[in-house]
Amino acid sequence: MGKMVIYPGSFDPITNGHLSILRRALTIFDAVTIAVASDPMKKTLFNLEERMEMIRESTKNDDKVFIEPFSGLLVDYVAGKNTNIILRGIRALSDFEYEFQLSLMNRKLNRNIQTIFMMTDYRWFYISSSIIKEAASLGGSINGLVPEIVCKKLKEKFGFQ
Repeated sequence: MGKMVIYPGSFDPITNGHLSILRRALTIFDAVTIAVASDPMKKTLFNLEERMEMIRESTKNDDKVFIEPFSGLLVDYVAGKNTNIILRGIRALSDFEYEFQLSLMNRKLNRNIQTIFMMTDYRWFYISSSIIKEAASLGGSINGLVPEIVCKKLKEKFGFQ
């Protein structure tokens, strides 16, 4: 295998914005591992297996995408995968500030790890997993903003048909 990048996150749930970044990353890297955070301290709507299932379904046609859970320090996970590259998506300036701080901390922990920031596609600039969950919880239409499997799972979770 060639150059691999690690795309970490909670993906609670995965959105079309995440998938856009993933597809674009595959034009640069030979493979992408989606590292799904299993941080028990973070409150998620979907459990780890549900999040991984939705990602698997959303990426099932791409054999260059790997999905794995991870916990602990991201830099340790990345180093153990025979790569040194982290991919992070950025929507707005506020995302950049937070991600910049994280990348500097990661560099402090392991100087060999590099973070690459990719701007989201303009069509997905305004969406986040949090906004998607809020709209879905109130019965709002999220069609076209998330993969079909995510729409289905959110409707089930919130009791809508």
